Amino acid sequence: MLVTNIWRVSADRSGSTRRRLADVALGLFEANGYERTTVNEIAAACGVSHMTFFRHFPRKESVLLEDPYDPAIALAVRRQPASLPAIERVARGLLAVSKTFDDAVGTDARRRIAVAAGVPQLRAGMVENSRATEDSIVAACVSDGSDPIEIRVAAAACLAALSTALLHWATTEPGPALTEVVGSALVTVVPTLEAGS
Repeated sequence: MLVTNIWRVSADRSGSTRRRLADVALGLFEANGYERTTVNEIAAACGVSHMTFFRHFPRKESVLLEDPYDPAIALAVRRQPASLPAIERVARGLLAVSKTFDDAVGTDARRRIAVAAGVPQLRAGMVENSRATEDSIVAACVSDGSDPIEIRVAAAACLAALSTALLHWATTEPGPALTEVVGSALVTVVPTLEAGS
């Protein structure tokens, strides 16, 4: 899922190189534009070769679109009671993951989404990411007997609400925290969350 596009930085050199590449790339995208920034420029600004960049990111857009949260999202949804309506189960799982976000995650997400929002190919990549998140939610839930169509529709509805809210949030004046935006979007889709979340 695009909206949580944050890297888990390991303590080893590889993790710090990856983080540095991501940070420098984002700064260059913001300063010069995504399309005008080359992989060679990113690598040079980090003092590494372009091959080092490609060891960490398969493509330039991966810096903005990689999403390591799908397994956590799928697990959080699966952990919700299977007796809940599918839409509520998915929304509660997404809400549970969002509660792990801190201010740094919110700042990083806002910057990355803002860059991606202005580039048609990246917006298309965001749609593909949402579909991958949807697939992981369905795969996690069918093992307990959940109807795959119901879960897929619920996941698609919740993820569409999140994507819409987060695109707006990232491209307007700073406002609420990321967790509040996620919560509001999910309550719009599942009003019962407000009372029981």
